[in-house]
Amino acid sequence: MAVRLDVIGIAVKDMAASLRFYRALGIVVPEGQDAEGHVDVEAGGIRIAWDTVEGLKQVYGDWDDHPVGHRIELAFRCDSGADVDATYARVVALGYRGHRAPWDAFWGQHYAIVEDPDGNLISLFA
Repeated sequence: MAVRLDVIGIAVKDMAASLRFYRALGIVVPEGQDAEGHVDVEAGGIRIAWDTVEGLKQVYGDWDDHPVGHRIELAFRCDSGADVDATYARVVALGYRGHRAPWDAFWGQHYAIVEDPDGNLISLFA
């Protein structure tokens, strides 16, 4: 039996706010999904899913509404360092929090970090 990663799920408090953020990053999410409890789309060969905390409580039974620390990272590859800079600037100009402005990381990538509406740190790199 082979096991393979198929979906990355994101718990959200406000579906509309979360989808606006990920659309600003460039993820294509069809309109008309903002009031749904679950949304998923294919993005670069993997699915990204968003589920409301209310829905996740029904699935898991017990859910900590206030997790502590950053327990997972989503990192989006951009075509170039200039694309990292432009994506970061666009997202921050839309009012989202920049966690760390673009820089040349010691491991050789051009990198930036923004924060989604639920406080998840989202990396941009090239």
